[in-house]
Formats: sequence, structure tokens, C-alpha cells
Amino acid sequence: MTSTVSPKTSTIGRPIAIISGLVLLLGFLTIVAMNLRQVKSTDLAGAAAADFTLTLFDQFAPQKQLTLSELRGQVVVVNFWASWCVECYKEAALLEQGWRDYQDKGVFFIGVDYLDTDKAGLEYMAQYGITYPSGPDLGDKISRAYAITGVPETFFIDKTGQIAHVQIGPITKPQLYGLLDKLLAQPVGK
Repeated sequence: MTSTVSPKTSTIGRPIAIISGLVLLLGFLTIVAMNLRQVKSTDLAGAAAADFTLTLFDQFAPQKQLTLSELRGQVVVVNFWASWCVECYKEAALLEQGWRDYQDKGVFFIGVDYLDTDKAGLEYMAQYGITYPSGPDLGDKISRAYAITGVPETFFIDKTGQIAHVQIGPITKPQLYGLLDKLLAQPVGK
């Protein structure tokens, strides 16, 4: 006896296959859409700055750590850098000069050393005479919280703890000083 497929069986199987295919396609498109909506550092402008605690390099002893939220009321510049970053060298001396020119005016600079060795980071800091508090991003926690795309990236945080500006790439002196003057002129409530 030969077996035959009835027309009813083939017509039922086809809609099930189509529905299964559509469900798989919808799942794939959902995953793609979620990846397209990942936050980038520049998307954080206007948002509250993520709090963090940075373990400082030993040269800043007796201070061992620095917590961003403790700086509320001041303008804060958070610079992500690395000794292996060619573009970071272009702004290193300028950031140090900005720190020296603005630290007595209510501006605090923080250096976050990204994916670097302590030895190389300390050599970089010595080369450029960096004196503002800096430390390694242990476990990349801070860089992930700020969704950095590379280095250098600099975040300007206003007195209320909001990210006022995100600078990707080296900054120039007119940009740096202009942003700092603007942020210092803003009342705390703005």
C-alpha cells in the first residue's frame, strides 16, 4: 500500500511554516533594533552624570579615591585618556593648563586612564606635568557608564551634576575656556 499526503495536510503545514518564519524574522529585527538604539556618549548631553568613585594613582596620596557626587556645586571636567592614544597627546598640556587656570574658580578636573597600564599612565602624566586627580578605570566601569566610544573624550558637568557637553576628540583652548566660562556663569539652579 502506498501512502499519499492529503491536500489538507499540506495546506495546514504551509501556514505554520510561514508563521514560524515570520516569528523568527520579527525576533531578528527586534535584536537589530535594540542594537541600533545603544546609547552613545554624545546622547548623554543634558542627562544626569553617572556617579562614580575613581581610585587615584598613588601620587595623589593621602587621597586614595574621588567620588563625583562629592563635587556637586562645582563645574567638573572628566577626561578619558590613555598613554597609547595619539590624539590624547594633543590636548594633555592644554587640559593641565586649564586645571591650573580654573581650579581656584570652582572647576575640578578628573583624569580617567582608559585601558592602560599604571606604569605607562604615570609616565604620560609625568611627561605632561599633569597634576589634576587621575586614576585608572578599573574594570572599565566608568567608561561603560559614560558610553565612551574611544579616547580622548571629555565630559563637562555643570554645578547641578548634569552633563552639559561631550567632547569627542582633542579640545582646543577656545573651546575649553569658552565652555568653562559659560558653565561658571550659570547659576546653580540652571
